[in-house]
Amino acid sequence: MDTKYSVLMSIYIKEKPEYFVQSLESMVNQTLMPDEIVIVKDGELTKELEEVIDMYKCKYPGLFNIVPLKKNVGLGRALDEGLKHSKNNLVARMDTDDISLPNRCELQIDQFNKNPELCIVGTMIDEFYDKPDNIISSRVVPTTNDAIYKFMKRRSPFNHPTVMYKKTEVIRCGGYGKMRRKQDLDLFSRMINNGCYAQNINQSLLLFRSNEDNFKRRKSWSYCKSYIDVQYEIWKRGHCSLSDLAFVTTGQLVMFLAPMGLLKKISNKYLRNNKI
Repeated sequence: MDTKYSVLMSIYIKEKPEYFVQSLESMVNQTLMPDEIVIVKDGELTKELEEVIDMYKCKYPGLFNIVPLKKNVGLGRALDEGLKHSKNNLVARMDTDDISLPNRCELQIDQFNKNPELCIVGTMIDEFYDKPDNIISSRVVPTTNDAIYKFMKRRSPFNHPTVMYKKTEVIRCGGYGKMRRKQDLDLFSRMINNGCYAQNINQSLLLFRSNEDNFKRRKSWSYCKSYIDVQYEIWKRGHCSLSDLAFVTTGQLVMFLAPMGLLKKISNKYLRNNKI
């Protein structure tokens, strides 16, 4: 059984050191310890973030592989660079402000060992405000390959920070590419269309940090345009119909134009399982 895997993270100057520490702690305390943690420094960092990295490098000699970039290039390009430096074929994505549950990676590795055809394994997420025990909602995604293919016609079938995938398959399908936003949806669409077998574990294995900034980002024009651009690419690949493209385009424009209060109601009612 193959139990070796790398963790892939990207950090940039605006991240909070205390959140970064929580994220790192959740990965070094996995029930199945990673063989490597790749951290891409996406441009210049603050002194505090550098100190966190130095502290963990000293505490866990040989575990961390730091990849510095001279300038900020965005998440997708930073992750592509990190993949080049990952020594293992199985790679677990992780964001620098979220918290993985202790058995997340062990359960994902178990799925890869059970089914050698698997290329992507994700999980559900619980979203929290402020403190990890303040769960406000969950994002539930389809679990089977067929359901994932169908779901992708209109929405992302994965929670990106939860996925573990095969590096070789990601690279074969072109990596994250050049898009500044929604690059994960574009990548997963290309992978599914190129025959990559996928599934999601029917458990919430990651705590996702949510706040007002998430809603603000989703209301920005750059987010709206990126989502529509990716959906257009999905349509050109023949993965969705013209009506699917129209549905997503209309939905994104409504969220961009809608008042913040209405956006939250739409998200809580239709896009999340609300736990409040």
